Amino acid sequence: MALSTHRASSSRAWAEPPPQWNFDVFLSFRGEDTRTGFVSHLYRELQYRQVFKTFKDDRELEIGASISPELLRAIEQSHLAIVVLSPNYASSTWCLDELSKIIESMETGDKRILPVFFNVDPSDVRHQRSSFAEAFAKHEVKFSNDPEKVEKWREALRKVANLSGWDAKNYKCESELIEVIVKRVWEKVLPTITLSDSKEKFVGIEFILRQMGLLLAPEEKDVRFIGIWGMGGVGKTTLARLVFERISHHFEVAEFLVDVRKRPLIDLRKQVLSPHVSLVWNENEVTKFIGKFLSNKKVLVVVDDVDSCDLLEKVALDKSWFGDGSRIIVTTRDKRVLVENDIKLSVELVGLNVSDALELFSHKAFKKDQPEEGFLELSKSFVYYSKGLPLALKTLGSSLYQRKLEEWNSTSESLRRIPNPTIFDSLKLSYDALNDLQRKMFLDIAFFYKGVKKGRVNQLLEYCYGYNCLIEINVLIEKSLLTIDQNDNVGMHGLIEEMAWEIVRQDSREEPGLRSRLCHRKDIFLVFTENTGTDAIKGIRLCLPCLEEADSSWNFECFSRMTKLEFLEFDNLIISSVPKFLPDYLRILIWNWYPSKSLPASFQPSMLAVLEMQRSNLVRLWDGRQDLPNLKRMDLGESKNLKETPDFTGIPNLEELYLLNCDGLVKVHQSIAVHKKLKRLRLDRCKNVKSFPRKIEMDSLEHLNLWECSKVKIPEFGEGMKNLSFILARGTATEELPSSIEHLVGLTGLCIRDSKSLQSLPGTAILKLKSLEILNMRGCPKLKKSVENMWETVSEKPPALRRLSSMKRKRMGPTGLCKRKSPEHLCLSPTPRAFPSLSALCLNDCNLCVIPDDIGYCFPSLSYLTLAGNNFDSLPASIKCLSKLWHIDLGRCKRLEQLPDLPLNDYLDVYADDCDSLKMLSEPSQQGRFPKLMHFNLRAANCFRLIDNEGLNNGIFSMLRRLAAQGISPDFLHSFEYHYRKSFDIVSPGSKISDWFDTQSEGDSLTVELPPDRESCTSELMGIVFCVAFSGKKDPIALEAPRLAIRCFSTRIVTDHALPNHQIVIDQHLSKHTMGDHLWVFFIGRCQIQDTTSCSIRFSFRLYHGINNPIPCSYCVKSCGARLLYEQDLKNLLNGTTNIL
Repeated sequence: MALSTHRASSSRAWAEPPPQWNFDVFLSFRGEDTRTGFVSHLYRELQYRQVFKTFKDDRELEIGASISPELLRAIEQSHLAIVVLSPNYASSTWCLDELSKIIESMETGDKRILPVFFNVDPSDVRHQRSSFAEAFAKHEVKFSNDPEKVEKWREALRKVANLSGWDAKNYKCESELIEVIVKRVWEKVLPTITLSDSKEKFVGIEFILRQMGLLLAPEEKDVRFIGIWGMGGVGKTTLARLVFERISHHFEVAEFLVDVRKRPLIDLRKQVLSPHVSLVWNENEVTKFIGKFLSNKKVLVVVDDVDSCDLLEKVALDKSWFGDGSRIIVTTRDKRVLVENDIKLSVELVGLNVSDALELFSHKAFKKDQPEEGFLELSKSFVYYSKGLPLALKTLGSSLYQRKLEEWNSTSESLRRIPNPTIFDSLKLSYDALNDLQRKMFLDIAFFYKGVKKGRVNQLLEYCYGYNCLIEINVLIEKSLLTIDQNDNVGMHGLIEEMAWEIVRQDSREEPGLRSRLCHRKDIFLVFTENTGTDAIKGIRLCLPCLEEADSSWNFECFSRMTKLEFLEFDNLIISSVPKFLPDYLRILIWNWYPSKSLPASFQPSMLAVLEMQRSNLVRLWDGRQDLPNLKRMDLGESKNLKETPDFTGIPNLEELYLLNCDGLVKVHQSIAVHKKLKRLRLDRCKNVKSFPRKIEMDSLEHLNLWECSKVKIPEFGEGMKNLSFILARGTATEELPSSIEHLVGLTGLCIRDSKSLQSLPGTAILKLKSLEILNMRGCPKLKKSVENMWETVSEKPPALRRLSSMKRKRMGPTGLCKRKSPEHLCLSPTPRAFPSLSALCLNDCNLCVIPDDIGYCFPSLSYLTLAGNNFDSLPASIKCLSKLWHIDLGRCKRLEQLPDLPLNDYLDVYADDCDSLKMLSEPSQQGRFPKLMHFNLRAANCFRLIDNEGLNNGIFSMLRRLAAQGISPDFLHSFEYHYRKSFDIVSPGSKISDWFDTQSEGDSLTVELPPDRESCTSELMGIVFCVAFSGKKDPIALEAPRLAIRCFSTRIVTDHALPNHQIVIDQHLSKHTMGDHLWVFFIGRCQIQDTTSCSIRFSFRLYHGINNPIPCSYCVKSCGARLLYEQDLKNLLNGTTNIL
């Protein structure tokens, strides 16, 4: 049993039992001062709460010279002592003896004392002045023969006065002070509450109980409804019973209502009233008495296993029925019960983790924490089968207690054939609560759609059932029969899935051909090899993990008897025989590796909605026209022998057509050109298509993909194609982009890169594409003149520029627009405010020699700028006016000598790898220009001239000093970047780590000792600064890898023992061409080092290529250094009195 909330780490199975206190609070007070006033009010509030047991001596007179044994025991058996120090407190020897005993208990045990200074000054108590002086003057006379006793009392008062407590004069009224005291008591008492007095061991329960404690909020006086929901057998009743047993004695009325599904409503309501009201005979009287009798009482009611919204409404809906502080706990398998009754406070229970599950199973099977010798692997198999469900773990474990190994093996084998009846019957209750349609959908999902995206499942069910099924899917989720993972895939608990299989298996236990659904290999092979198919079968799914050739005895004639078959899916099954018949009743046909060259001539599937036959042997689907009025999706991807598409005239409702990688495809039927429902058309890498419509008028088309269709030209577009948003036409045979592209008013992306034949752009037409966000023209070498004309048009006609106000991104790759040896260079023409909404501009490898001086004014919204691989030697000063720029990539600009003055932003990523001529980062006069800088990331690998010109020290650390200034400000200290990200991160050439880093180590790891008093110095400690020296040289493996990265790991150390967790702190991507000695300087915030259990942290550094592969030895970390960074260090950086490098 566990909450769906992820736990940071696995907790122990159950806590070591804390000291058992008979009382939570002992009240020590002077009766004549406070008994009928402050103390009585405080005692009432403490008793009013749900968890506090308070001892208060109610005797008016102090009898005897010393306190009674009863009081001594009460003091010893109380967790907290609240000492109310009033003016006459010290005049009572009884009170002073109480206080001495309380102080003694505090010093010898773990009792806590909370003093309240009521109408007295704490300093008078500490120094025994005023009324305390008068009282002790009398005590010294009366006990002149026992001065040690008087001194003991004095010392007790001094000690209690030095403790943190409350001075009543600091509060407006007594009620405010009492509220503060009660909240503090709750904070102290809550961690000591034990789970239960039950002899049973409870596993994985601590975290959930803490969450329930937060929801119960006993310090609050409101009436609260709290839900516990989850699948059957997950432990909802167990949790509710534990909570009930722990807190029920603090309520005036407490009832646990079980079997609420079966019992009459009047019985349930009478149970809540009984035994308080016994003479209630009919439902009207019960309703009347509930509202009247309970409205002024603090009530605890648990309503267990509620399966319908109206039942809860009738049992306990109205909060006005219950008095202040009442709590109503509802357990249910159906989240909708909570939603419809407006119960917003709830916990969802899910299965135990593996270690907790093994422990719970062991308690039942062996009465021990771990399995006995020889039973570990079998125990693990039962734990795996149970999938963390407590009911299954308990049931199976108990059934195997004191049984022999042979019996364990027998039970394991039988579970593969027949589920345990106790588990099955419990889970099936949720299924039985569904209506007929929901049951069918649930079984369909269990057999055919588990692991599929939720939206896709809804779409496929809609094709089968004829309407949107999202509401039904959500109902199944709410009833804990389905789950949705973080990737939006539909799933279900393994035992729920098995329950679904067993329900269908009960159709015919011996003959699979008589069942409604088939998904198990053995059953499907039996049906097709023995030809036992019947019209009972509605769905078949066989998806093998890898390619496998079917037995030659497979007989497809059995399809002829499957007249009601709606769903058929085969994948990774190679079959030599060819089906001569397919059921016309099919709605979904998915048959990858389909063996035949065409579909059977007799196949007339008028209800077919999905046809998917990837990697098939199809040459054509059918001859002539086929009427498929319900077909919505066709996918024939990677069918290498497919020569032509069918006539689409008879498929008027087709929405998706996928023909990816059909190498043999030559002809796309001309009827596609005027299809009015098609939304997505993908012909990716159909390199041999020659026949494609010259003009398309597909009014619903949203996505057109002609990626690497090297013999196809982009067609003309009809005026009604307003829905087309994306065209991917990389590497086509297009020579001229059609002017009719201006009709595509909804186009947001146009990719025509690598179109080697493309010579011209319809400049005026492109300027009419108001919604265009992405334009990729990389690798179109014949476009030089056309692009020049377009820029001239843009420059000369400002009104036309305004039509491009929605353009978000312009991408031009290596177009050959400027040859390095040519005297003429392409320059971007000045275009003031040309693209006011452009946010990302990518002009990599365009041989640009000059960037327009007014670039900073052309693109006021630009945030992402990449100019890598160009030929300019400087950037215009106006770039600093790009007020939203946070990312700039200047890598491989070999002639660039100096970084420009950067914008005054609070976040900057600068990439300048392989800039061979780079000498300086910015003009010295511009250092410190970053008043808001809170993050700075610079990558300058292989820029070795930076060291020669000291540009690194002059530039980078002026920025660090500015970061230091921000580091002292509260805004930075509380910023996301400071706590969870790098505030600065720099890679640059260098080999020597400065002595400023006071912890240094040779090799790739070092240990940082944490200050023992770091909790008290957090206002000064900022974090840790690291400097890592690493080296690299040319390496073919690294050059072929998708990326190169250096990564920092941390391992916490407690008393010379390294904890097992090995966490990635941070990593930095590097240029794959990084060579020679480099330094990596970065900072982590103090939040990552505030774990008080660790006395030190070991940091290690590794270089990787690819994703997780260690780099070979040609790349290595030579040494590393670190320094705990305090505010004074930042001030020194700010004042320029410290250099890091």
